[in-house]
Amino acid sequence: MQNIPLSFVFFMLIGVSLFFYFYSKNNILKKAAFVGQRSKALPSHYGQQSFLWAFIPSAIILLFLTIGGPNYIDQLFYNKIQELNPKLNQSFVSLILAKVINVSNGKIATDDEKILSLASDYKAALDQLYFYRGLVVILCSALVGMFVSSLQSPRANARENVEKFIINIFFVSAVIAIFTTGAIILSLLFEALRFFSLYNFFDFLFGLHWAPNVAIRSDQVAAAGSFGMIPVLVGTLLISFIAMCVAIPIGLFSAIYLAEFASPRTRDFVKPTLEILAGIPTVVYGYFAALTAAPFFREIGFSLGLDVSSESALAAGAVMGIMIIPFISSLSDDVIRAVPQSLRDGSMGLGATKAETIYNVVLPAAIPGLVGAVLLAVSRAIGETMIVVMAAGLSASLTVNPLDSVTTVTVQIVSLLTGDTEFDDIKTLSAFGLGLALFFFTLLLNIFALSISRRLAERYD
Repeated sequence: MQNIPLSFVFFMLIGVSLFFYFYSKNNILKKAAFVGQRSKALPSHYGQQSFLWAFIPSAIILLFLTIGGPNYIDQLFYNKIQELNPKLNQSFVSLILAKVINVSNGKIATDDEKILSLASDYKAALDQLYFYRGLVVILCSALVGMFVSSLQSPRANARENVEKFIINIFFVSAVIAIFTTGAIILSLLFEALRFFSLYNFFDFLFGLHWAPNVAIRSDQVAAAGSFGMIPVLVGTLLISFIAMCVAIPIGLFSAIYLAEFASPRTRDFVKPTLEILAGIPTVVYGYFAALTAAPFFREIGFSLGLDVSSESALAAGAVMGIMIIPFISSLSDDVIRAVPQSLRDGSMGLGATKAETIYNVVLPAAIPGLVGAVLLAVSRAIGETMIVVMAAGLSASLTVNPLDSVTTVTVQIVSLLTGDTEFDDIKTLSAFGLGLALFFFTLLLNIFALSISRRLAERYD
């Protein structure tokens, strides 16, 4: 059975939905003319109603079959392999299934007749699934679109129906976002609790030594492992603080200049130039930090008689600050320009200077937005990994000296979850403990920032 590609099904779905959009527009005009009365909504509203009903349910079915269909077939062939080889454990069955899938995709070759037979059956099952997926989706769209179009009446207010439909879509999207966030938190919490069942919670929270080195085998000599998060958290805060010391003044001052002082020509040149920084990959910043910034700070330190590490928090923080300047500058610029011009005119009319107007009127009015911009930049700095790996290193040392080598929470999470380690190992599970701690720290930071912005915000209602 011929496989129908997903892209073809999707474009056919859009085509069918558009057909019913135009069909409903023309059909409602004919119905209104036939009964001799005007429709309660524009013809486009009836077309939008048919389009939404023809597209949304079929798109949901398409998504369900695309995600769940292959998993269902995988489970069928898993059971089939298990029936053919009842003595094999689950791991070997999973390996055979993976080999069957790879052979069916043409990624690997084999001479095993059983594997080839299973691969052929697997490919045929997938082709059959994708064929019926396309057929079901297109037929569903056509039938629903025809049904809705036939029921439309000039007496019905299609505009209200369309608005209710869109509101329901927004509501469902919000519910999905909330449940997704909850699922992420619960999964993180579940794995973190597994870690805390193996390691004392207070030792993790207040421990001053981070060394996740554990024995891989029972006969291997290795340290028991120390998972105190304080050195990692201090390193994160240190690098983030250095980054914000660089990014906040430059970003905020450039935003004030662009919004209040720059000419339109200067603004049209400077703002896109600043925003180019946001498009540079972080690995490029990492190379810049490791090859340029770190040697630069080291040479300056040597000239001043200071011992600067080749991988220092200062180099990583400074380059990270350069990276997040566009976040603060662009957002702050938009927030400042959103302050009503009448407030500026009123202040200038009372005799205030330009600088006094900005300090006493514009900035207080823009405080909530500015706090949001800074908060976004802080989150970006806390979550950065590549620059820290290349410029600050992996050493978890408890220090607040910016000239020393430190590491961050995200770097440790990446290093713990990569490599050939067992998922149930305490070393691997410690990454979830770090993730949970970082989540609560970021949450408290957000709550604190929101409370500050509400206290400082000026009301002009």
